[in-house]
Amino acid sequence: MIVVVLGGTRSGKSEFGETIAARLGEPITVVVPAHPDDPDFAARVEAHQARRPPSWATLECGPDLPGALTRVCGTALVDSLGTWVARCPDLEAEPTVLLAALRARRDSTVFVTEEVGLSVHATTEAGRRFTDALGAVNAAVAAAADEVWLCVAGRVTRLERPDAALEGR
Repeated sequence: MIVVVLGGTRSGKSEFGETIAARLGEPITVVVPAHPDDPDFAARVEAHQARRPPSWATLECGPDLPGALTRVCGTALVDSLGTWVARCPDLEAEPTVLLAALRARRDSTVFVTEEVGLSVHATTEAGRRFTDALGAVNAAVAAAADEVWLCVAGRVTRLERPDAALEGR
């Protein structure tokens, strides 16, 4: 089972992803594609860890998310794809490498990711490159997913594939 949970900052996406992972069963490993090197980010990671069951492991993998997914047994909860893209050199995330690692997994994977395309158009070149890179990764992973959810203001809705949404029209 592959599940993608999209949302903006403080949308409830991480908590919803945790709920899905818990229903998929233990063991659960939370894969964090960053090493919290700034105090604010570290505090956010700690807050997320504090609300999770103590039986859940945490693996900080930096930009080697594909490698980390090949090593995790049981349910993997990746939080988040945006953090992974930001950690990749020159924002050059490789969705094909990520998808190959995902296909090699036998267990479920839940991806939490930011939907940055709903906000103001980025005013910097770096911001536009990040938005484009994350959008491409989100689309590639969502295409491979069994379920895709969107979180907004603590509410969720399931997203359909375009062909399913157009059936009967």
